Amino acid sequence: MSGWRVKSGSSFTVVLILAGTLLYPGWMKQGSATAAQMDETDISHKELVNTTSRKTAEYHTPLAGEPLHTVFMGKALDIPARDRGHVTALVLGGEFYTPKQGNTAGTPIGALYLKRMWEESRTRDVISIFVNDLEYDRSFGNLELVARFDNNTLPGGQREVVNNKEIKSSDAEWGTVIGSLGPGLRYKVAPFQVDNDLRLQLLGKIGYFYAKRTNDTGPNLVLPPDTMLYGVKLRGRYDGMRRNLLELPHTGMAAGFDLDYMYRDKWANFGTIPDAIFTRANTRSYLQFNGYFMGVGGIPGLSEKNRMLFSFHGGITPDKSADRYNAITIGGGPLPGESDDLSRPDYPGTMFNQVLVSDYALAVLQYRREIAPFLYLHLRETLIWADRAAVTNTNKFLFKSSTGAATTIGVDAGFFWDSSLYLGYSWDSSFIRNGKSGSALIITWSKSF
Repeated sequence: MSGWRVKSGSSFTVVLILAGTLLYPGWMKQGSATAAQMDETDISHKELVNTTSRKTAEYHTPLAGEPLHTVFMGKALDIPARDRGHVTALVLGGEFYTPKQGNTAGTPIGALYLKRMWEESRTRDVISIFVNDLEYDRSFGNLELVARFDNNTLPGGQREVVNNKEIKSSDAEWGTVIGSLGPGLRYKVAPFQVDNDLRLQLLGKIGYFYAKRTNDTGPNLVLPPDTMLYGVKLRGRYDGMRRNLLELPHTGMAAGFDLDYMYRDKWANFGTIPDAIFTRANTRSYLQFNGYFMGVGGIPGLSEKNRMLFSFHGGITPDKSADRYNAITIGGGPLPGESDDLSRPDYPGTMFNQVLVSDYALAVLQYRREIAPFLYLHLRETLIWADRAAVTNTNKFLFKSSTGAATTIGVDAGFFWDSSLYLGYSWDSSFIRNGKSGSALIITWSKSF
């Protein structure tokens, strides 16, 4: 637990900046005027006032990749332009729950992010050892060959949580390893940054699924057999958004979908004897659809420092073909904003891949205020409806309709050593803990190299 803490001095610095801005909002203008007087003593007071007023009226939020030259607290601040097509970043942090989720009080967060864009190829990789998402694309004009690899192979057993209590007898170790290959089309779109494109891809998939009993697996719980997986994915992506200095969506729209078909080679009835058996006929193959939309823009009558964001995620799995091992997963973690992460449904305050659903709809409305070019405060409301997986004490597995709402307040800030910090607090009405409210605190630190 102590390894997840952020130094108190750093947190105190962010609090001082925020408090100073809220209590005395004119301090940045004063700093700019002071700097102007020092640099332009040869112009008249009237010209200085007019210049300062014009700069204030023409203020624009610093955007990702662009250089920033400004005066902050009377000191010059120079941030050079950044190559957004060549990024290496380490993300570390943790999420803490009150009350506990089952027996879990906190979850560590850690991943290495790599992005490389060359003239005729690109790669985007998220590496966290047991869970990885790797992609390499080779382009031939607008045509491309797409190769992907992803695995979810967490060691140890995974237990279901019902009424905020872990069902010990549901413990099982299972995972998947999948490789994908296929053709795609890619077109650059406005505003023509590295993450702005329209993609359509058709991928063949081959993989492996395994399931193992643990010492706690209930005697009446039957696991499915280990098997090869064969499938196909139709994937579409559109990103027309411009992002700010901290890579947060600033203006524009994005949308996408995934249509997946999967066939399990060796399969059998599984579940709990004698109830809720998942039959081979219903679950050996399945079709699943997931889609999302996100839009962000200004608020009429207010400055560019005020932004509103709306997003919607939804997914469908046909009746009877959804089970514990192919259900759509909804988790918490950092709020999605990076182009290839927008498809991830995020419900603040949940553990990693904690919530399993067959069908769901998730809507988000967020207000964000720019306090300084590298400091943003947001208020976010998340609503969800889902047919959520539930397990009884006898390991009877089923999907039940459930709704919930989560309110989040968060701060995104630039930090020392070419890094950024996110601090967020969320309160959930009842969805995460099956009828009981609770809260969570998340801290993430991202360091670019």
